[in-house]
This record gives sequence, structure tokens and C-alpha cells, in this order.
Amino acid sequence: MSMDQIRLSIFIGVFLLMLLLERFIPRHPTVDSKLRRLGINLGLTLLNTGLIKLVFGAAAVGVAAYAQSRGWGLLNVLQVPAGLNILISVFILDFAIYWQHVLLHTVPVFWRFHIVHHSDLDLDVSSGFRFHPVEIFFSMLYKIAVVLLLGPSVIAVVVFEAILNGMAQFSHSNIKLPLWLDRTLRWVLVTPDMHRIHHSVERNETDSNYGFNLSIWDRFFGSYIENGIRPQPEIDIGVPQYRKPEEVSFGKLMVMPVRGPGGQLT
Repeated sequence: MSMDQIRLSIFIGVFLLMLLLERFIPRHPTVDSKLRRLGINLGLTLLNTGLIKLVFGAAAVGVAAYAQSRGWGLLNVLQVPAGLNILISVFILDFAIYWQHVLLHTVPVFWRFHIVHHSDLDLDVSSGFRFHPVEIFFSMLYKIAVVLLLGPSVIAVVVFEAILNGMAQFSHSNIKLPLWLDRTLRWVLVTPDMHRIHHSVERNETDSNYGFNLSIWDRFFGSYIENGIRPQPEIDIGVPQYRKPEEVSFGKLMVMPVRGPGGQLT
């Protein structure tokens, strides 16, 4: 089985599982058509996947293989053993993704594109892949730079991307975990309740809980919020500028970074 087949299998498996769980143990009431949102979010997923394939080919995995063949990157220079290479790589790559997410919120030009992700009026498994193509493009450039500097093995990159893929779906999913399980998992991993606070319309909550996988970064750097202003089922999801389904159609998401809520150029 090829790397692409492995990642696709993980994507489909986790996606279907989360969809099923959302049907039977939902945490938050929906305000928009799930079918319409699935179409938009999966449409973005297909567009972005095609863009990455077209521009970057094998993307981060290919870069890791190229760097390994030439001995580039810290872990290649130090000749770190395979098992330790995977552990260190997953840890550092997750750290890098945390800081990328912080920058997307704090640098105004980055937020213009990242707001597409936050404009979703509901939060579910498909929200984990709702990103503007320009953000995806520059995110891949960032990841490639980190891979070249770090020098992770090919298998380490595959493992990390599989984890990130699965956790993005899990943390965005609209499922209700037992409170004891949520509290326990939160010491290490980002849970749906933890990440739902990040998607609140309250800006101080939006600018918190940045982690996608490990929750330790938010705790260590002081960006962790235990509970939002409102209880979980009552959290207003999205951003204040866009509160109607017609304002967040596929076409309007494409031009959202350069047009304000009223459609004017910004």
C-alpha cells in the first residue's frame, strides 16, 4: 500500500467514524444545514488536495526523502536512530504547527485567510479541513522549511501527518465525550470540547487553545482556557462578521480574505 493510500484510508476511516458518532452523541446543536456544509468543506478539501499535488507533488514526504538522501537537517546530521527520529519529529513538528496557528491569529494578513476556517457556523468533523487554498499553500511552504531544518525520516513525516489528519477530525468533531474522559485526555491531547472553545465568536476564546494534537503547548505557553464564557452546548460558533449561511457559501469563502462582510474590498 502506498503512502497516499495509507493516508486516504486513515482519512476516510476517521471521517466516517466521527460522522457516525456525531449522529448518535452530538455535543452542540447545529444552526446550519449539515449537508450544505459537508459539500462546502469537502469541496475545499478536494481543491486544496489538488493544489498541493499540482504544486508540491509528494509535498512534505518528498522533501523528507530528498533531505534524507543528502544528509540535510538536524536529525540527519546527528544520525538519530529510526525510532527516536520518529518520536522527536512528531514532537517538534507538532510544536511547529502550534506556533504556525498562533501566527495565523496574530498577524493580520494571515488572519484574513484563516478566518475562512473560523467562519463555519457549526463545528464538526468536516471543519478540520475547511481552509482557504492560499493558507494551505503557505502552510505547506512552512512545513517544508521545518522538514528541511529538522531532517525527519520519511516514516516520521507519514506518522505525523496521519496523527495530525486524524486529530484534526477528532478535535473538530461534534461529539460528546464523558466529562471524566475529556478531563483526562486534555492533559495530553486536544479534545473536541477544548477545541470548540477556540471556535467561539468571543475573540479572547478564539485566541486560545491553539493546539491541534498535543494540548501541552497551550498549557505551557499560557494560551489554554479550561471553560468558555458559555457552557459547551451554548457556545456561539464562528466569527462575529459572518452569522448567516448565505454569507459563507463556497464562492464567498474564496473571496472572503479580500472582501469584507458587506462584500466591499478591504
